[in-house]
Amino acid sequence: MKDLLRLKTSLNEEIEKLLNDQIKVEAHSSAIYLAMSSWCDNQGYDFSAGYFEKQSGEERKHMLKLFKYINDRGGKAISPEIFNIPADFESFRSVFEQALEQEMYVTQQFNNIADQCFKQKDFVTFQFIQWFLQEQIEEEYVARRILEMFDVIGEEGTGRWEIDKHIPKVSYSAE
Repeated sequence: MKDLLRLKTSLNEEIEKLLNDQIKVEAHSSAIYLAMSSWCDNQGYDFSAGYFEKQSGEERKHMLKLFKYINDRGGKAISPEIFNIPADFESFRSVFEQALEQEMYVTQQFNNIADQCFKQKDFVTFQFIQWFLQEQIEEEYVARRILEMFDVIGEEGTGRWEIDKHIPKVSYSAE
């Protein structure tokens, strides 16, 4: 029966597993960003709380895009269980450092999927993954620019609140 069902999908089993693993990564990212949003809100960093809430929503959209793709190709997308989401963070800066680390990890995962697609000659999925890789350029860029504000503005006195105020202004342009 499994072999018969496998004929209904054009996804290679390994690629399908990698995509399902990525669904979990995106869901985990969404949950972490939501926790960061709550932490920032509790610390009085309203703009950062809004930024992380928006990021959480974007990660969820990425998860759903992958979920739909797997199912549309005849595979079986798996709804992930998420564990070990922190509720507290060391500092305002550490929240953004962790966000950049998370985005760099996500980029690495998508690069691995793209590599496997190329090796498996799954050019349809390879093309699909290109959108995510392009998106990661923006995600990492914004996280880096925000961290640079900590060095430029400084955290002393009202520095953290100045940084918070500038968070919504950080954006990426591919042009």
